[in-house]
Amino acid sequence: MKALAALTILGLTTVASAGQPLDLRWSPGAEQCETNRQPVTESRALDVSTILIRQDPCVEFEAPILYLLLGERRALLVDSGASEELAHTAALVKLVDGLRVRPDGTRLPLMVVHTHRHSDHRAGDAAFAASLEVEVAPIEGDAMRKFLKLANWPQGVSTIDLGDRIVDVIPAPGHHEDHLVFYDRRTQLLLTGDFLLPGRLLVDDLDAYEHSARRIADFVATHPVSHVLGAHIELDANGELYPHGGTLHANERDLALSADDVKGLPAALAAFNGFYSAHPNYVVENPIHNLAALAAGVLLFVVLAVWIVRRLWKRRRTSRTSSS
Repeated sequence: MKALAALTILGLTTVASAGQPLDLRWSPGAEQCETNRQPVTESRALDVSTILIRQDPCVEFEAPILYLLLGERRALLVDSGASEELAHTAALVKLVDGLRVRPDGTRLPLMVVHTHRHSDHRAGDAAFAASLEVEVAPIEGDAMRKFLKLANWPQGVSTIDLGDRIVDVIPAPGHHEDHLVFYDRRTQLLLTGDFLLPGRLLVDDLDAYEHSARRIADFVATHPVSHVLGAHIELDANGELYPHGGTLHANERDLALSADDVKGLPAALAAFNGFYSAHPNYVVENPIHNLAALAAGVLLFVVLAVWIVRRLWKRRRTSRTSSS
């Protein structure tokens, strides 16, 4: 396709490259975004019909990664970005519109779906909906499930046919009640959103997360997986987390995880202490529990401080009484 001429094509097409780093390089963002202009979006093509798009950390500190899959009859965009600002959405829509141009100059119709409905995965919906030949999937639970034919939620798997390219849609609640994972049969890529990524796995419902992890692991056991690609990179090459809210991603680690990470996730979640646990390629956290623990710690500190002040005041008062 003409629009891919300017992109670096990495040539990932077969399972033979499974487990190998993708070796993608993205803009690291900046500490001072106001004085350091960064690209709003960047693109990397794994092959002529599989494109990764990232919004810069200076657009949104989590630097979301979107996936554009081109079939013979239509294109699929997984997630729509994290910013509603006109400059950001215009750049993103222009990029995607250019990438879905056929050799004859016509455009492939586009379907936009979401891994889940957190705002950093759907902020560009309105901008895409305003473009020609674009269908945006609903984000609300019942409407989304009906649209994607997931009647037996969270069991079962549905499919999206792009024309000579089938994408499996797998329910995966846990991080969010309506989370989805997508499997591209052509490239054998498993697109996991926030469910599994090199960074923070934020638990909303641990029981649901465990059940989903087992279902995804069972799926992977019967389907070849070349790479597991999440929606963010939150670890550097040394395995250290970037600070929450930080807009500089220096020395970023590779995006790709592996089928072994998927297979190990059920055990990691089963052993989760409810607050924080670190693993080689990700960290499991429950932000609500952590916040509650922090609040309890602050309350305990305040109570202890008040008790100490009262003790000192009583001692001082007793000392004054004795001396008089």
